[in-house]
Amino acid sequence: MSAKSYDQSYFNKWYRDPAHRVITPATARRKAHLALAVAEYYLEHPVRTVLDVGCGEGHWQPILTQLRPKLHYTGVDSSPYAVERFGRRRNLILGEFSQLDHLGLADAYDLIVCSDTLYYLSGPEVTRGFGALVDRLAGVAFLEAYASDVALRGDIENLEPRTDAFYRRLFRRHGLVSCGSHCYLGPELAGCATALEQGSRRP
Repeated sequence: MSAKSYDQSYFNKWYRDPAHRVITPATARRKAHLALAVAEYYLEHPVRTVLDVGCGEGHWQPILTQLRPKLHYTGVDSSPYAVERFGRRRNLILGEFSQLDHLGLADAYDLIVCSDTLYYLSGPEVTRGFGALVDRLAGVAFLEAYASDVALRGDIENLEPRTDAFYRRLFRRHGLVSCGSHCYLGPELAGCATALEQGSRRP
């Protein structure tokens, strides 16, 4: 299986070309508004720090900083193109999901985002990186995770087949508690969600 090249042509195709893109600027804004609102609901204060893992070109950064001008955003992505083009402007760091412990990141973030990333990662990558991600979570995580029985549109090359049970076990093992719509409370806030807010508790 050949490795993907996350170069300019990749982002042009999947993020800008109307014939292929599945994430529009409006979609990104809705996701960012949702994640920000949920985090602030449970934190009971404005989000001050965001870590976006697998951030691509960092398209959440201008949305979040427009909503919260004092917010500090850090993005991590494995694309040299994205970091070279947007790194200085949007505070992006070159790195892999499995390298989070070695990138000089802060110890804690109010909101951690991992959008459209987890289902492309190999099992060893998830195992190595997920604990480091949760260790930095002081609030809410927005983690888009789709099981292999979900019909995804867009870039479906090299998707890792996983069941919903896999993700449920992974999140539970690291102390995350679901609070709806891809949002999860970190261990520090896990006791804040009521049973009904947590939804299904199947393994």
